[in-house]
Amino acid sequence: MKNEIENIYTQIADKQLVIDSRQIVHPENTVFFAIKGKHHNGHDYVAALQRQGVRYFVVETYFAHTPLFASLSQENTHFIVVDNAIATLQTLAAFHRKQFNLPVIGITGSNGKTIIKEWLGQLLAADYQVVKSPKSYNSQIGVPLSVWQLNRKHEIAIFEAGISKPTEMQKLQQMILPDIGIFTNIGTAHDEGFASRQEKIAEKLQLFTESSLVIYCLDHQEIEENLQLWQQKHPSVMLFSWGYSPLADLQILSKTKTTRGTLLKIVFKNLQNSLEIPFADTIFIENSLHCLALLLALGFELSKAEQLLQHLKPVKMRLELKGGINDCLLIDDTYNNDLAGLTVALNFLQQHKQKPKNTVILSDMLESGNNAEELYPKIAYLLESQQIDKIIGIGSEISQYAEVFGQKEKYFFEHTHNFIESFGKQASTFSHENILIKGARNFGFELIVKQLQAKIHGTVLEINLEALLHNLNFYRSLLKPETKMMVMVKAFAYGSGSFEVAKLLEYQKVDYLAVAYTDEGIALRENGITLPIMVMNPSPEVFDKLLQYDLEPELYSFGILESFADYLMKAHRLKPMLQEIRRLKPMLQKAKIHLKLDTGMHRLGFEEQDLPKLAELLQILATQIEVVSVFTHLAGADGSEFEDFSLLQLQKFSYFADQIESSLGYAPIRHACNSAAIVRFKDLLTGAKKVEGIAASINNMVRLGIGLYGVEANGLLQEKLRPIGTLKTIISQIKQVKQGETVGYSRKGKAEKDTTIATIAIGYADGFNRKFSNGKGKVLINNQLAPIIGNVCMDMCMVDITNIAAEEGDEVIIFSKDLPISVLAEQIGTIPYEILTAVGERVKRVFLSE
Repeated sequence: MKNEIENIYTQIADKQLVIDSRQIVHPENTVFFAIKGKHHNGHDYVAALQRQGVRYFVVETYFAHTPLFASLSQENTHFIVVDNAIATLQTLAAFHRKQFNLPVIGITGSNGKTIIKEWLGQLLAADYQVVKSPKSYNSQIGVPLSVWQLNRKHEIAIFEAGISKPTEMQKLQQMILPDIGIFTNIGTAHDEGFASRQEKIAEKLQLFTESSLVIYCLDHQEIEENLQLWQQKHPSVMLFSWGYSPLADLQILSKTKTTRGTLLKIVFKNLQNSLEIPFADTIFIENSLHCLALLLALGFELSKAEQLLQHLKPVKMRLELKGGINDCLLIDDTYNNDLAGLTVALNFLQQHKQKPKNTVILSDMLESGNNAEELYPKIAYLLESQQIDKIIGIGSEISQYAEVFGQKEKYFFEHTHNFIESFGKQASTFSHENILIKGARNFGFELIVKQLQAKIHGTVLEINLEALLHNLNFYRSLLKPETKMMVMVKAFAYGSGSFEVAKLLEYQKVDYLAVAYTDEGIALRENGITLPIMVMNPSPEVFDKLLQYDLEPELYSFGILESFADYLMKAHRLKPMLQEIRRLKPMLQKAKIHLKLDTGMHRLGFEEQDLPKLAELLQILATQIEVVSVFTHLAGADGSEFEDFSLLQLQKFSYFADQIESSLGYAPIRHACNSAAIVRFKDLLTGAKKVEGIAASINNMVRLGIGLYGVEANGLLQEKLRPIGTLKTIISQIKQVKQGETVGYSRKGKAEKDTTIATIAIGYADGFNRKFSNGKGKVLINNQLAPIIGNVCMDMCMVDITNIAAEEGDEVIIFSKDLPISVLAEQIGTIPYEILTAVGERVKRVFLSE
């Protein structure tokens, strides 16, 4: 095996390793690892990548026995056949790591890994040529791709390692081989993958088995106890602790909030000192102290460490989608700039682009480890391959290489303020563009974002696309691989923003989308969505739009079915004229429809007594329509007390669907299970359980709705889902109210004592229900609950912050993972659906990708 790896390494040591077919920069210098996962198979892209010019592929044994592999094998294409592509990637990375003798810092823990890694990259950049993990590349695949970046120019490396179950850390340790370790903290993340917290700590400690030094916080008792026992088995590893205990190597005596952050009094090497850091938040202070401990352990003078720490700023760890001026879409990625991060950001742009023109605003790339004369031609090639129409380069270095960029539109500026000055005179030149803004921290690109971002309401809804993807994959894990999935994006994707959510779902290869009304489907088509779309409430006056935009109606009664049939007859006769004035699909194709069957919901749908007439009508219309699916809606899938009724509905549905299928002569897709039913009847869907009268084909397709957005309607597996939304606003003003005075309309809020109130910028016009008035609702301000005082107004409301330290402009959380929408729903006696869908469209959506 060793000789085999050495042979492979010799072939590819100077090449870029890629696992994502969209991230090819230089095809001729790329090795594509075809990784087979649960929902994607890299082998499906081998043929297309070969046509693009990729000549090195690592594929798995099964693929080498396919006819496609035989047809792709050419003299100028190198296929490396292995049993497991991921294992080979990891082994190659471990071999690559051993070719370098430089200090390597390995970071693990439950939280803070990525922020500490990014901060250390900033702090050490002035003294070392640094290489670090891109973004949060800390997984079994992310780590080898990070380690592969190492080259001879680098002087120090910083890699993070994350695990979710036992046995994973040993593989990461072999690839990272850290000399210095940082154990950030221990929390609940991934607890479900381990038998106990002790087992999780022990697994994480495996990262440091060959380290010389481990840095940690002494105040985390579980880590301290386990580390002391662990060190007995690894006596050569030194421990360096910080904390409030006098036993810590770096003791924190006190912390005092200042106008610029926090003043710390510390004791280090028996000497007492003070230093100021630019943060007041507890988490940021903890992350800063890990960084300070590392600097001191490396031998930095305290005065220099304080000077470096003063320049740290909060790190945005996620790409953000924002609305821009003149109908532009902004992708904000302003926290750092390296080649790997640029590739990730460009890929994000391609996934979410909504406008016809692509623009990139890019700073000097200070963290690449490449010579400028090699680097900027690579960047130019990357931008060209990603079809970037306009490049704006900012910085003295990138400006020197302006000629290598082939875009028709290109502009270069020495400094950010030069661009902003020029932009102020030519703001109208940005219009209908997707604009990626990516710059190193010291270029201050947040100023550019501020200039280009559309002026927004003080209230925003942040949608975490990674959490949404996590939820999608959770529900997929409950299904057989062949089960189709229809995802509900009606009601503005449950308030989350239809276009962006639909684009992610399309990329993730769901089978269908469903909307409530035709205009919602039209909007998706006009924003580039090509997935099949079912319209749940079609009306006769928009039948022409259904055909024009390739939308598929749900038909639920004889009235709507016959009206649609009449329209199709007229459309056939008017075909020549209609094709002149509309983008109609060829009328020779059958119109696709979905039949709704009522098995007990008693809302919409054909009932049992309708089946004979329905079968007859479908036979008459056979030349005009194709029944793509038949479906029903379960009335009580979210309640265990209704389980027998739900099973009765499924039995009825099987019978109804059999009758329709028999009359059609072909088998439409069947779907009955919504989010709640996917969980409650997962054994039925996978075939693990059989119930008499329920056909196996009941699992043709499922409809995923509220579960995608983070709410498990049964309450059975809520811990498996991640909340996708954070609704936040700001404090507009703070006032002092005397005892006995009243607050708000109708004088409903009364101060029982001298009270400090904050007016916050959200009201019932934004979807914050008026029922939250007078203490029923609470919001989070600086991690403390503040009750509503008085009535909720149209655009604002007031909260009691008497015992909360807060200032005007501070952030206010309406709902988030720390204040779930289920809690808000309970406060006013409603359901989470209403809380989500109520968030008004005037509240701007910001989409985040970790």
